[in-house]
Amino acid sequence: MKNNNSFKINMKFKKTYLLLFIIPLLSFSTHKYYLSLTQIEYRSDLKSVQITINVFMDDIEEALNKDNNIDLQLTTKKELKNNDVYFKEYLEKKLHFKVNNTNKNFTYIGKEYDADLVFFYLEIENVENLKTIEIENKILTTHFPKQQNLIKSKVGKKHKSILLTAKNDKGLLKF
Repeated sequence: MKNNNSFKINMKFKKTYLLLFIIPLLSFSTHKYYLSLTQIEYRSDLKSVQITINVFMDDIEEALNKDNNIDLQLTTKKELKNNDVYFKEYLEKKLHFKVNNTNKNFTYIGKEYDADLVFFYLEIENVENLKTIEIENKILTTHFPKQQNLIKSKVGKKHKSILLTAKNDKGLLKF
């Protein structure tokens, strides 16, 4: 009886080990969906549109490496020190805004890493009143045709969202 019970315990341990450690490693080794999130918030007190974009680190790294013939090696000791230059240039090419029917440039504030995501921080200044914002978002769509770019916005108490794709990369939000 003791051998049978220890066998059952050993099998339970092996199953638990498999479920807790091995399966997650296999399932998270590469993601199978391509999604970025752009959050837009109008701050009337600062007269600015604050923008946060998060993308999967491996996707943005692959895109920039291919586009610029570089090896960013994000979050390693060999990470390129001037990588913000590449990020800023990429975002300026792939992301465009019209505020109240007027083209607006954004200021690249910076970025930070969190797990497998890169968060980019942008700002459009000197916006007296936000009535409409048109977004053209082509982030990662060249390299990943199934890329989707979700835009979520908050202006006062109004929340609006749109989903942009490679085939439909422009959207208009009215407040």
